[in-house]
Amino acid sequence: MERSSLWVRRFQPAPEAGSQLVCLPHAGGSAGYFLSVARAMPASVDVLAVQYPGRQDRAGEACVEDVHELADLVVEELRPWADRPFTLFGHSLGASLAFEVAVRMEREGMGLLGVVASGRRAPSRPRAEERDVHRLDDEALIRDMVRLNGTDPALLRDPEILAMVLPSVRGDYKAAETYRSRPGSDSITRPILALVGDVDPQVTEEEAAAWAGHTTGGFSLRTFSGAHFFLDDHVTSVIWAISEFIAGQQSAVA
Repeated sequence: MERSSLWVRRFQPAPEAGSQLVCLPHAGGSAGYFLSVARAMPASVDVLAVQYPGRQDRAGEACVEDVHELADLVVEELRPWADRPFTLFGHSLGASLAFEVAVRMEREGMGLLGVVASGRRAPSRPRAEERDVHRLDDEALIRDMVRLNGTDPALLRDPEILAMVLPSVRGDYKAAETYRSRPGSDSITRPILALVGDVDPQVTEEEAAAWAGHTTGGFSLRTFSGAHFFLDDHVTSVIWAISEFIAGQQSAVA
C-alpha cells in the first residue's frame, strides 16, 4: 500500500502491468470488496481499490457526502499512480463516482482508457422517488440494505456493527441520491462499458443503456442474471468482460 496508503489499496501488486484498474465501491462498501477482482485479474492489469473515508480503518474520519467533492479527492490521491493509464470500475455509487473521476481526468490530461459503470443508472436517468432514503430512520435504512442483499443480514442484527456501519451507509446514500452531473461536464470521450443485473431493483437495462449518451468514445452493455449485487455470483464473467474491455482500449491507443 505504498504511495497513497489511506486511500489506495493494492492487494495483488502487478508492477509490470501496462495499465491499472481503479475500483470504486458501492454505498457502505470498502476497498476489500474488490479483493476477489484483484486476485482474478490478469497480471497485465494492476488493480487498485479505493477506500473512502468513514469506514473500517478510516472510521474516525468524516464521510464525504457529495460525489463531486469525493471525485476531486480521489483524483488527487491517484496522481502518484499516473505513470500508467487508468480504467475506472465503479459499482452503484462507485459508478457515478467513476464517471466524475473520468471527467476530471480527461480535463487534466491524465491517462484514461475508459469507464466500467456497474449497477447504476446513467446520470441522465435519476429517480426522484429514491432521493430521500438517506433521510429515513435507522430501521428503514436497514430494510433498504436488506432489500439490496449486499450485506449479511446477521451483521445487521448486531448493534455494535450497526453503530459502526450505519453512519457511512447513510453518508454514501446521501452522496448517491443527491448526485447530478454538471452541465457541460456530462460526457467523456473515452468509452463506457455498463454492467447490469437483469432483476436489479435499482437500475433497469434501459437506464443502464442510457450511459451511451454520456460518451462520444463508444459504448457497450453487458447484462448478467441477478439483482443489485450480481457481481458476487459472476466474478469470473465480470473479470472477463472488464479484461476484454481494457485490452480493446489498449489496442486502440497503441
